[in-house]
Amino acid sequence: MKTKNLVSILLIVVTTTAFSQIKFDLEKGNVKWTGKKITNQAHSGSLKFSSASLSLENSNKPFGVFTVDMTSLTSDDLTGEWKQKLEGHLKSDDFFYVEKHPEATLVIKKVNSQNKNSYELTGVLTIKGITQTVDFNLIVYNDRIESKLTFDRSKHDIQFASGSFFENLGDTLILDEITLDITLQKI
Repeated sequence: MKTKNLVSILLIVVTTTAFSQIKFDLEKGNVKWTGKKITNQAHSGSLKFSSASLSLENSNKPFGVFTVDMTSLTSDDLTGEWKQKLEGHLKSDDFFYVEKHPEATLVIKKVNSQNKNSYELTGVLTIKGITQTVDFNLIVYNDRIESKLTFDRSKHDIQFASGSFFENLGDTLILDEITLDITLQKI
């Protein structure tokens, strides 16, 4: 009798978890990135998700794992030769070292607060094999989720033209903060 009860409870937990998890159309999802120099000159581009799962039903045990394909990194503000040069440089070991680190992940660890469809979350962001805590907001709509997240690239050992590692860079200094505008369409 105890085995039947245990199996029943396990089935309820698995079924509840399966139904509360949001499913996404990864082809329609994207990450728009923006990086700036000290002169306010900016570059922007996009990345694609390779996987995404989210469940915020239980604020004591939130679940969310988002994996980005770093090989999909593009520059959207340049064309031709300059686009190829920037994309190559960003994928090199000067920046994201995509050959060695082809994925970046964000794992939700904590729901800090919730208002209707808006959540303040804490997660861990892993880029170049280095994991750092990050706080961000997430909005859940009927057809999609959206988030804006800013991270400090220097904490992921991305040193190129960073004032955190080098002095006297003048107007070649690239700011450490990179902003990500994230959209994922629900299925």
